[in-house]
Amino acid sequence: MSTFYVTTPIYYVNDIPHIGHAYTTIMADAITRFRQAEGYQTFFLTGTDEHGQKIEKSAEAQGITPKVLADRVVERFKDLWRVLDIRYDRFIRTTDADHVAGVQHLFRKVLEKGDIYPGNYRGQYCVSCEGYVAETATDSPSGNKICPDCGKETELLTERCYFFRLSAYSERLLNFYRENPDFIRPVSRMNEVVSFVKMGLKDLSITRSTVKWGVPVPDDAEQTIYVWFDALSNYITALGYPESTAEFARFWPADLHVMAKDILRFHAVYWPAFLMAADIELPRRELIHGWWLKDEKKMSKSRDNVLDPHILLKHFPADAIRYFLMREAPIGADANFSHQGFITRINTELTNDWANLISRTGGMISRYFSNRFPGQADYSSAEEELREDYLELENEVRSHFDAYAFNRGLERIMEYVNRLNRYIVESEPWKMAGDRSCYPKLEAVLKTLVRAILSTNALLAPVIPHSAARVRKFFNHADENFGWKDPGESFSVQDVEPLFPRVDPKEFFAEELRETQPPQSPKEAQMNEKPQTPEGMISFDEFKKVRMVVARVVTAEKVEKTDKLLRLSVDTGDDTRTLVAGIAQYYTPEELVERKIIIVANLQPATIRGIESRGMILAATDKDGRPYIPEIPADTPVGSVMR
Repeated sequence: MSTFYVTTPIYYVNDIPHIGHAYTTIMADAITRFRQAEGYQTFFLTGTDEHGQKIEKSAEAQGITPKVLADRVVERFKDLWRVLDIRYDRFIRTTDADHVAGVQHLFRKVLEKGDIYPGNYRGQYCVSCEGYVAETATDSPSGNKICPDCGKETELLTERCYFFRLSAYSERLLNFYRENPDFIRPVSRMNEVVSFVKMGLKDLSITRSTVKWGVPVPDDAEQTIYVWFDALSNYITALGYPESTAEFARFWPADLHVMAKDILRFHAVYWPAFLMAADIELPRRELIHGWWLKDEKKMSKSRDNVLDPHILLKHFPADAIRYFLMREAPIGADANFSHQGFITRINTELTNDWANLISRTGGMISRYFSNRFPGQADYSSAEEELREDYLELENEVRSHFDAYAFNRGLERIMEYVNRLNRYIVESEPWKMAGDRSCYPKLEAVLKTLVRAILSTNALLAPVIPHSAARVRKFFNHADENFGWKDPGESFSVQDVEPLFPRVDPKEFFAEELRETQPPQSPKEAQMNEKPQTPEGMISFDEFKKVRMVVARVVTAEKVEKTDKLLRLSVDTGDDTRTLVAGIAQYYTPEELVERKIIIVANLQPATIRGIESRGMILAATDKDGRPYIPEIPADTPVGSVMR
């Protein structure tokens, strides 16, 4: 069986996880699941970097040990990965005993080869980035330098240390890049690295004498191994290095290192050179993504614009966050995060298009076949066209995912989902349902929809795994691999529940504002106290509780043994529900089907003639009691909220 080894960087524990960490890890998780669906045996590694001066100082400021600080933050990462449905094989910590031993072994090996040597270093050091900056960096007002990566002031440092002979590897690195043009993706990042190496490499300080929190240098207790020589080694120590383990033999070299652009140099220059010095095979590819911006600015604590995924998860399901991050950002480019853009994307594609397709299909199977097909389908060329369209879709999506163009792959999937929604409208199953002789054709339409949904669901599963599992459960189908799904001719389904409830932007922003406002004092509360509502009137807050939405009539039929009632099946965007309305004397079922109406969506259900009615149609009445249903423009999206 072919194998695939995917890694994220190991994340610093001097602060809580943010949206950038989530993006990298979701991407690596989706890639892993994608390869699993293709039949690969995979290994997915993530973890935390717990050594270095930043952690040492941060712990000191809090009055705790670095290990206690690390333990606390590690739990935040693990908790976030659990909620985001991240399915890793190992969570490595640089404080793990096997990692420490592996780093020391690697150090000894390169030292014995002569590519590590003792010396003294004097230079401008950035504590934040844990690295020295070039003499060409911008001067600070105090005479030090400004770090080009983080913008913070450096400090002049002189210390005894060990150097790695990086200068000796310039030509070998350039040859490697030439022979492996796909090593770094996108290609623009490869060009950056090649230019950097061509400028000339200087030997690299890889130990510190002024920092004690880290991996001790073997046989030199005053020295601590520099964070990048320590941290980067996790990719091999996680597999058992230096031991000849089965995992190391099976999965190394890594197939893909996933990371943000700000740590490209360390991974694309230092890491290959370390491995060359140790005679270890180099990783096959590095995937470099851009930053997530907020209001077009890089997120940072100093700007107070860091987006905490835990806050998003209070309002949205994990799959919505996973989908948005993978759908919105072209690989390698920066992307801007806005709550409005997030809500619009989820409501449009996951709620209106995908979840609505599943809800409509499941509702019709329940209504027309009581959730079990008899196995008498009469197929036509239209159903075969959908199968052929899917096979073409799968090839394109797999090609996009192979190139890590997730946004393009997801865009293509949603085009097919819209094709399936059009197929429902074109097939008019609600008309077939009125004629028993059409039931074999109706069965073919709905079975084809189930097969197309399950097949598309497998393509979406790497990105939205939790909801994909629910879809498989709805349709009693366990197969997670790619391909056109065929559950057979006679099969049953379960009641379909809403996958992605619609998010009301106004309600979301109002709630977010309430959460961020400080508590009021008694005096402020008294000043802001709302006036009493006059008798017979309702307050604005009470009115806001009434949720009116645009719905589409899917089917309509008269209720037996009554001349006044119609039974309607309506699509609200969130679900397909039944309404009973006393309008049969004024509207025929045929003139209502496919018409858009306004309904009160949060009315308590009522049972009318043994039928549960979940909502009420909004209509005007004249003095004689004749109802008039308002005309809704045809292009009004289903699920639109009336204000």
